[in-house]
Amino acid sequence: MLYELLYGLKDTWSGFNVFRYITVRAGCAVFTSLVLSLLLGPWLIRKLRHLCHPTLLDFREHKNATPTMGGFLILGSMLFSVLLWANLANPYILMLIAVTVWLAAFGIWDDYLKLKHKDPKGLRPRIKIIGQAGVGFIIGCILYYHPALDFNTSVWLPFFKNIAIPLGSYYILFVTFIIVATSNAVNLTDGMDGLAIGSILMAAIAYGIIAYVAGNVPFSKYLSVVFVRGAGEVTVFCSALVGACFGFLWYNCYPAEIFMGDTGSLPLGGIIGMLAIIVKQEVSLLFVGGIFVLEAASVVIQVVSFRTRKKRVFLMTPVHHHFELKGWSETKVVVRFWILAMLFALFTLMTLKIR
Repeated sequence: MLYELLYGLKDTWSGFNVFRYITVRAGCAVFTSLVLSLLLGPWLIRKLRHLCHPTLLDFREHKNATPTMGGFLILGSMLFSVLLWANLANPYILMLIAVTVWLAAFGIWDDYLKLKHKDPKGLRPRIKIIGQAGVGFIIGCILYYHPALDFNTSVWLPFFKNIAIPLGSYYILFVTFIIVATSNAVNLTDGMDGLAIGSILMAAIAYGIIAYVAGNVPFSKYLSVVFVRGAGEVTVFCSALVGACFGFLWYNCYPAEIFMGDTGSLPLGGIIGMLAIIVKQEVSLLFVGGIFVLEAASVVIQVVSFRTRKKRVFLMTPVHHHFELKGWSETKVVVRFWILAMLFALFTLMTLKIR
């Protein structure tokens, strides 16, 4: 909205012409969401303290006084920044907003049930998956059937220039799977102060760079990346997310003053999945989201091992709890996982050139 207003005044003063540049608006989006989250953080924490507190694991009882539902702070500051600085006529921006709001609704529902009934189970897993799959299926149908988008439903393989797997209508199911998988994977990762939001931050930076490249004809051609018309605008969305992540991390770093809860983890996971889909880096999601893959894989391995061998591979899953029970301090686990997340993000960016 503010972008359209300022850019519309370019005939009055040529200086307003800078707002047509994605990089300028991306910088504004980072600053806006960061400042907003820093300013609103203390107020939201005070408000949420009046609610019931989450019931955590036994060895985390000392954190039961920490309020949850901090996803309001992340998503609120991010969406406000997006509404100000992004081109709202861009279909990819609209889809990202829709996925965010849809999954946030299920996250709020889940957190509300946990707080109201003091039950750590919250929303039934089946309901969560139906909600995730529902929005994934709708987005998949829009990408496949919308004539104006002309979206490419082939899946390109990393490290190769011209090798792609055409999925056709099956791409709808593929999109659905990605949204469900990423949303749940981030939800599993959200178990330590700053762990999930720091990992999201690294992925958002990587996808912001990739979106700018994918939406730029010369850059995409030079790096042999699939050109996606309109994807450059997604850089503004990623920048708003980066600013919101930094702002939330200010209050979520150890010892956390607030948790994001499912209000934040479910939509943030869906956003990461959507970004991979929009910039045609679906397979590279395994790299940029390496931390989330490891966390989810540890749960799957543990369940399969216990059901087939009656033995546990890890002391506890997700795997960050395994290292904590091995004697690592919480801050050591988080920082080391951040380092891995940074390396995964850098490796993903390297794959753009190594082809």
